[in-house]
Amino acid sequence: MNFKVNNFFFFFYNNSNFLNLLLFIVFTLIILFVLFNVSYYLMQRNIDIEKLSAYECGFDPFEESLGRFDIKFYIVAILFLIFDLEIVFLFPWSVILFQIPLFSFWIIFYFLFILIIGFLYEWKKGALDWN
Repeated sequence: MNFKVNNFFFFFYNNSNFLNLLLFIVFTLIILFVLFNVSYYLMQRNIDIEKLSAYECGFDPFEESLGRFDIKFYIVAILFLIFDLEIVFLFPWSVILFQIPLFSFWIIFYFLFILIIGFLYEWKKGALDWN
């Protein structure tokens, strides 16, 4: 497969939507690079003995910092991701609600029904209780 740089840019030149995307990515990277370097060179570098200590709170740690987390933190994070992804499906559906066929309308309600059953199951099992 012969890949040439000219063919790459020719593709973007002929497709204005992709050209806009390429320009957006390039300008975003330029702004990112400039802002990162400006903030790095303008930051204050006040090195203090207290800042270099392990903890700024004034006392030594009670136990090892790499200790185990309670499993409830992970469960809450996974539940948040599941119910947050629900919005990814519902937002586009709500935008084109009056343009979709009746079958697609009821498919979303089936999706919500399954999601509610999962929510009630988690509630019954006590995954949402924080004791």
